[in-house]
Amino acid sequence: MSANQGLAAWHKVMSRGNRPEDLAEILAPDAVFHSPVVFTPQEGRDKVMMYLVAAGKVLGAPGGHAKFRYVRELVDGYEALLEFTAEIDGISINGIDLITFGPDWLIRDFKVMVRPLKAINKLWEMMGAQLQSAGSSPPDGRG
Repeated sequence: MSANQGLAAWHKVMSRGNRPEDLAEILAPDAVFHSPVVFTPQEGRDKVMMYLVAAGKVLGAPGGHAKFRYVRELVDGYEALLEFTAEIDGISINGIDLITFGPDWLIRDFKVMVRPLKAINKLWEMMGAQLQSAGSSPPDGRG
């Protein structure tokens, strides 16, 4: 088994603009999101969806601010690691999405890691603004 089926669904959602209704179809009800700027994992489909929609707006879904693209994929069993690059306000971002799928190909766990520190600070600022405008509290701090 491999994560290829779940990964294909993820790429389809991304190509369609990272819409909440599409994300809801590929996220497990008990999905968990690990942010590079929020200390505690965000648990549950609704919270994970909120963070992924905000990230799409910041990093490059239609209307986003950055030049986002995946540059490498590694797949092993139910896990996929996707390396990405982006640029926001002249700041180059390099990061990974580590996605764990369940046997039903729904996303169970989504972890984002970003470098360098300047990029993390910029994402923290922009994600906070996106989440606040969506009616949620901004990230609770770096950690």
